[in-house]
Amino acid sequence: MNIFRLTGDLSHLAAIVILLLKIWKTRSCAGISGKSQLLFALVFTTRYLDLFTSFISLYNTSMKLIYIACSYATVYLIYMKFKATYDGNHDTFRVEFLVVPVGGLSFLVNHDFSPLEILWTFSIYLESVAILPQLFMISKTGEAETITTHYLFFLGLYRALYLVNWIWRFYFEGFFDLIAVVAGVVQTILYCDFFYLYITKGMLGLAFMVPVGTSFIGSLLTISLVQLCLSDTMTLRTELASGKFIFIVVK
Repeated sequence: MNIFRLTGDLSHLAAIVILLLKIWKTRSCAGISGKSQLLFALVFTTRYLDLFTSFISLYNTSMKLIYIACSYATVYLIYMKFKATYDGNHDTFRVEFLVVPVGGLSFLVNHDFSPLEILWTFSIYLESVAILPQLFMISKTGEAETITTHYLFFLGLYRALYLVNWIWRFYFEGFFDLIAVVAGVVQTILYCDFFYLYITKGMLGLAFMVPVGTSFIGSLLTISLVQLCLSDTMTLRTELASGKFIFIVVK
């Protein structure tokens, strides 16, 4: 295992832990797409069925079990324990438009036409677009909480590091998986604009506000930012007037 894969795995784990801690600490899943989390749970379930057929290493098995357990824990918190705080009115992305085409593609383009291989391929394709309901939800609500942006950043960082990992493995191990690479590139592209804004603005303590009703990528190009006070006693209120955001910071 090279350093890029290890740091990628740790970034992935950090994203999951950040999300779980956000929900548990605030006792709320506001701003979090339950549909995206259901898709990620499906991704891990279909990808790691080899737990029953093969053993690679203790690290590999442990990480797979952690990912599966955390994904279902997140789904449980959203749809069961803190269901009252779940914003289903804004989490309206039609996931069937992702699952059905991805399922069909996994049957048509795969390494081997066997059940486990098709399910693995399905998980690779689905992971590349599983974040879309979350991004769509942000575009509808017009706001991304700081903790949610941290989650998205580490999730995107994980995929970017995996791209470097594949380049490393190609040059030093002669390994190349076209399906995984293409899916990874697609997923990373979804985060490109977000990465720029997060690094230049988000890490300085700014809140992300996007125009309601526009696509996420388009919103990022016209995003508005407002400085938040670091005090816990400060809150941010937003109103929409005459087609423009009005930012009001109150104690």
